[in-house]
Amino acid sequence: MKPAVRTASLAAAIVLALGCAAGGQERTLPMPPMPPMMRPPEASITVVGSGSVSARPDTADVTAGVVTQASTAAQALAQNTASMDGVMKAVATAGIPERDVQTTNVNVSPIRRQGRPADPQPPEIIAYEVSNQLRIKVRDLAKLGALLDALVKQGANVLGGIGFSVADPAPLLDQARAKAVADAKRRAEVYANAAGVALGRLLFISETGGPPVARFEGAMPRMMATAAVPVSPGEQEFQVSVTVSYGVK
Repeated sequence: MKPAVRTASLAAAIVLALGCAAGGQERTLPMPPMPPMMRPPEASITVVGSGSVSARPDTADVTAGVVTQASTAAQALAQNTASMDGVMKAVATAGIPERDVQTTNVNVSPIRRQGRPADPQPPEIIAYEVSNQLRIKVRDLAKLGALLDALVKQGANVLGGIGFSVADPAPLLDQARAKAVADAKRRAEVYANAAGVALGRLLFISETGGPPVARFEGAMPRMMATAAVPVSPGEQEFQVSVTVSYGVK
């Protein structure tokens, strides 16, 4: 036998002997872990839950103002200023602090005579109109009716509307969130029972649909007894929706 052949045969015999010494069995190397992207997805149930809480508003935003007309802009402005002074005094007398009173619009505009569509010249100015508007935040609704009455008596001839709100909605929204999560879990359990599986661990939760929604319910039938002008704030409802995923066992 040639030397090269003898060397190869000897190496093969050594490998065979080592294999037999290890127990006479083939050794199986452990498989590498499966990459996350190749693992089968965990079975889950995804639902949307909703919750709502209602509360009576405790704050009102009132828009009020004075509109005056006169033959000159100076006269219209002077009349408007005199009326607005009375309005501002009525607001202060009602106990509204300065921080809750804001001027939102002051406008001086001409009033023109009705002209012909084909007339190249602008219509003649026959008067001027001045408007001045305030935004008033009322934090004590018991004062609201008397305030509206005083504003009109002191010269306010424009009431742009009243908006009711809750000054601190955070606790109410948290209650609505808790109800939404409980509703989502209840729905998930219904699906799990119907599918013959057990609900597993929480996988995902997210508030959906943008910011929480606040809307008004129908006006409450009882008017405010202490108000000179009857006012009914109604109720405000805060709604929250969440998307929740649970694993299944």
